[in-house]
This record gives sequence, structure tokens and C-alpha cells, in this order.
Amino acid sequence: MCSNPNPNFDEHQWIINVRETLEEELEDESEFPVCIFNVPKTLMSSNPHTYTPQQVAVGPYHYWRSELYEMERCKLAAAKRAQRRLQDDHNFDYVVDELKELEIQIRACYHKYLNISNETLAWMMAIDASFLLEFLEVYSMKEDKLSANTSTRSISHLVDYAGTKATHNVILRDIVMLENQIPLFVLIKMLKILYSPLESADDMLQAMLIAFCEEISPFKMAKNKPIIRVSECAHLLDLLYNTIVPKAEQVQPEITETGDQVVMQENEINSVDSTYAKKFFSKLWKQLSKNKKGPVHFIKKLLSSKPFKVFFKLPWRMLSKIPGFSILAQPIQTLVFPTGNQEKKTDDESNGMNKPPSVEEITIPSVTELSKSNVHFSATVGDISTISFDIKTATLYLPRISLDVNAEVILRNLVAYEASIASGPLVFARYTELMNGIIDTAEDAKLLREKGIISNRLKSDAEVANLWNGMSKSIRLTKVPQLDKVIEDVNKYYSNRWKIKFRNYMRHYVFGSWQVLTLLATILFLALTIWEAFCSSYNCHHKLNLRSDNE
Repeated sequence: MCSNPNPNFDEHQWIINVRETLEEELEDESEFPVCIFNVPKTLMSSNPHTYTPQQVAVGPYHYWRSELYEMERCKLAAAKRAQRRLQDDHNFDYVVDELKELEIQIRACYHKYLNISNETLAWMMAIDASFLLEFLEVYSMKEDKLSANTSTRSISHLVDYAGTKATHNVILRDIVMLENQIPLFVLIKMLKILYSPLESADDMLQAMLIAFCEEISPFKMAKNKPIIRVSECAHLLDLLYNTIVPKAEQVQPEITETGDQVVMQENEINSVDSTYAKKFFSKLWKQLSKNKKGPVHFIKKLLSSKPFKVFFKLPWRMLSKIPGFSILAQPIQTLVFPTGNQEKKTDDESNGMNKPPSVEEITIPSVTELSKSNVHFSATVGDISTISFDIKTATLYLPRISLDVNAEVILRNLVAYEASIASGPLVFARYTELMNGIIDTAEDAKLLREKGIISNRLKSDAEVANLWNGMSKSIRLTKVPQLDKVIEDVNKYYSNRWKIKFRNYMRHYVFGSWQVLTLLATILFLALTIWEAFCSSYNCHHKLNLRSDNE
């Protein structure tokens, strides 16, 4: 039997709500798409407090949390001050009645089903809009763009209520969270009710939000950047996202066909060289192993004997630390203990089968490694579209970013919002993966700070490194043509340095293949054996002694 797990669920009211929703006719459903989501569980599990409001609830998702009730006094105080601005002696019920007409549009914006009445939703929106507008006025006053009708006393009251800068920052972080949004058309409606003339409502909200975004955005915006209209954005976080992330047409790479062909040809050549080398050594090893009287078979038999096994089991840890011997440790251990290694490999594979797939860190050298390879770093002013790599000057251009106590919450919620709305490439998520890839340690963060790319308002460079490294968990692996081209060019330049080429060659063809090491050891062993046999036949030691005596 299937029973209702929620005893407070009103089935009759649910049916009424469904019927009313089906009977309502929305003029254009596509005009109000879903834009306010729950944070995906994969992101929420990594750092929950960066997605969950700590001080104030805006919108229905967290409205009923008891620990946020303290701010209700401040929100109601803002509603009272908004009521004083109403024309023609209207009270706050008039605002609520006006917002009731937007019920269908408001509900359509939320991904989660809102199991509350129309009147409750209207009151909630009216109170939250009053509070949010008053909070935004603080930033617009700095730019002196707001109408003279604004009450500065109400603004100071709000700031005094916040008490300290720390509390103000908590509220600031709360109102940019994905689950703490209300539609911008509610704010526009509220301004049209509170102020006159009506046509100035859009401009007033535009001034508030642009000033707010310029204040809290981690990126310094370019002065010639086109102004984003508030009417084109869904909510506050959406506006902030659009000021940081370029449009799809701006992130398309300008790649010539010849350049692509060269890169593909080089990759194919490297792949072919690697394949032929592996096949050659593999066939050579098989041929030597087939001969039961050959040196390889003799060495295997010798190393598999009981005295050698006892010898290797007891001092193995000490021997593996000897310079030079550590290189041969793995192939010898494979020969001496093949069964144990096979069992370990099987266990690792079986454990790997049970583990969920993890998001890999982007493959790119760190800032320190790139600097040692003469790669330069330069700061740009603007959004993510300014990221590029100049191969001629070996310069990696990155946008300036300011990191303070609010930055992690802003960055994480931007990633969560992008993952919720994007059907294509996750541009901002790819940017965070790039920064996570090049910043591994505090030294990496320090180098970017000295180049002016990172403005560090945190306690240390180590906190900057931890911030980026902690953001490695994403929704899914994603590819962005422009950023991937930059990563490819950086890796190509770095790999073409002769030191890196030599190190990669040794790692890939020598240290990466225990068969090669064993073959070299076998050749050395045979050479010593031949030399010893030669000396024993021709009495080399006696002749050398006689020659030294004669001299």
C-alpha cells in the first residue's frame, strides 16, 4: 500500500490549486520561464553553507526556517516605510492586491512547487520586495543616481540595524544566493506602485542594480561594456551572471583551419610514435621471454627463487630509497611478486568499479611551473571573454578578480545557477576549472597577486589557493571552445620547451615502461658477465697488475 508520508498535506486544497492553475490562461508562458532553482545536490553536499541563507530569507524556499525569523522585524519595518510612500492614502493591502495579479507569473519562475495560497505568496513578495529595494538603495546612493524622493533616514536605519560590517556582509551574501531570489518584475511592479511617474520605475531599478553589481562583482567591468537592461534579466543573480559571463557568440574561438590541421597532425604524430615505440619494446620483450635458455628467463628464475624473495621482502623499504635502485624497484617487484601485484590490481579495479565517477581537474601546469618556463601573466579588465594566450610573447591574459569574504559564495552560486539554466557549455564553470588548474599552492596565488590578476582581500595567499581548489567539484565535465583553445595553446607551448620535452620523454618511454628498464638491466647484466668471462680467460687482473708494477 502507498500512503501519504506527509500528514499535514491537504489533498482537497491540492486538487483546488491544480484546477485553478489549469483554468488560468497565461498569455505567453515562454515569457516567464523557470529561473529560480534548488541548488543541485552534488554542489550542495560539497559546501552547504555557501548556498543556504544564514541571516535573511528572500522568497519562498527558506521563508519558514525559524532561525531566520529574527530578520522579519527589519523586513516589516521596511514594509512600513514603503507604506508611507503610497499615494492617495493607500495602505499596504493595496500593494498585496496588485501583486496578486502576478500570481501565475511568479509561480512559473520557481522550479519547486509552492504549496502556499495566492494571498500568502502576494504578502511574501510585497514584504521581501520592500526590504530588497531598501537594501539596494544603499548602493545606488553612492552613485547618486536615485531620485530625490528616496528616504535616506530609512537607509541609515537599515544599516544601523545591520550593526556591523560582518552582519552586512552576511545579508549581502544571502541575497545573491540562488535559492534566495525573487523575480525582478516584482521589484519593477513595486516601484511603479511606490513612485511616480510610472515610466521612471525601470530606470530607478536599473540604477540600483547596476550599482549593486559593480559593487559586489568579483570582476572589474570594462567601461565600454554594453549596459544590460533589467527587463531582460530574471532576478538579481541572473543580472550578475550576465555582467560576468559573455554571450554565446562572444566565446566562439577564432581558429584558422590551418592551425587546427597543424595541431591535429602533431597529435597524430605523437600518438603514432608512442604506439610504435610501445609495440617495438613489447615484441622485443616477448621474443626474449620465449627463449627458455635466454638471459631474461634466467633472471626471472633467479629473482623468483626463495633466497631472493626473502632478501627482497626484508629490506625492501630500505632498498627502494637508495638512489638509482628506486627506478628499478617497480619492475623487480613485478617480477618477484607477480601474484601479489595482480591481486592488488584486481582489488583496486574492483574498488574503482564501485566508486562514482569524479570530475577531473583540468590538465594544465600551475602558475609556478609556467613561470619557470618563461610564461608571462597579464591582467585584463572585463569579463571571461578577455582570457587569451599570446604564443608569440608567451603571455597568458586573465581578467582581474577581487577576492574577499563574499567571493566564494558569489562564485559558487554563479556556478550553481549556470548549471541549472545552461543546456550548452558551462562557461563560468570552465573558468573556475581553469583557475583551479593553474592555482595549486599559495605560491601560485602570490604570483597572480603580484601580477595584478588577483586582488586578495582575504587573510593570506593560502586562503586564495584553498578557495579555488575547493571549487573543483562541478556538475559535469564541460567544454568551452575559447577557453579550451587557450588551455591547448598553453599546454602546447609548455610541452615544447626542451626541458619539458626531455622530462616527458624519459617519463613516457623509460620510467613509464618497466619492460624497458628490465631490458636495460639485462643488457648490463650480460655485459658484465661477458666482461667477467673475458677477464677470467685472459687473466686481465694479472696483466693490469704487471703493467702497473712495470710503470
